[in-house]
Amino acid sequence: MSKAFRTLSALAAPLVEDNIDTDIIFPARFLLLMDRDGLGKHGFHDRRYDSGGRERPEFPLNRIPYNTAQILVTGSNFGCGSSREQAVWALAGMGISCVIAPSFGEIFHGNCFRNGVLPVTLSRDDVLELAELARHGIPFEVDLEQSLVRAGNHIIPFTIDPRRRLALLNGWDDTELILNADGDAITAFEARQKIRQPWLHD
Repeated sequence: MSKAFRTLSALAAPLVEDNIDTDIIFPARFLLLMDRDGLGKHGFHDRRYDSGGRERPEFPLNRIPYNTAQILVTGSNFGCGSSREQAVWALAGMGISCVIAPSFGEIFHGNCFRNGVLPVTLSRDDVLELAELARHGIPFEVDLEQSLVRAGNHIIPFTIDPRRRLALLNGWDDTELILNADGDAITAFEARQKIRQPWLHD
């Protein structure tokens, strides 16, 4: 079970660049790290730090106030490349709970839902508009219950798969989602099996 996601009010960081792949988000050399806790310090590592380990001031997520942002507004095909789930773990470790983009890498998109990070898909025009608001420090509100993004006077609806929305709203993992949808059928099957094959339950 992950933390339930309902409404998020936070600053957004603009990083409008297309094709940011999982190796940019979480470089491959850190894949030997097995514990997901603490991976946030490696998120965007080669963009955030120079060869001496010093923060690069030109990288948006190093700048005040974006270094405390919980929402990332970015470009098309975000999270493309390899299937590494650590990319989402690193984002979550950096405090990012929502990513807004015109499109996502398919596996990354699924990994977001499994780890309590909301990927919001909007048109490129909407994303560019939100990025400009983010540059001016306008607070954002992402409302999953109503499927809306609010920023300043802008209210933008988004669509999301109903099952994935339900899972995020309740903080359910895949198993809990299956039990919610099919729990009665599973219970009925187990009852029939106990009658037909009682030796399996001794």
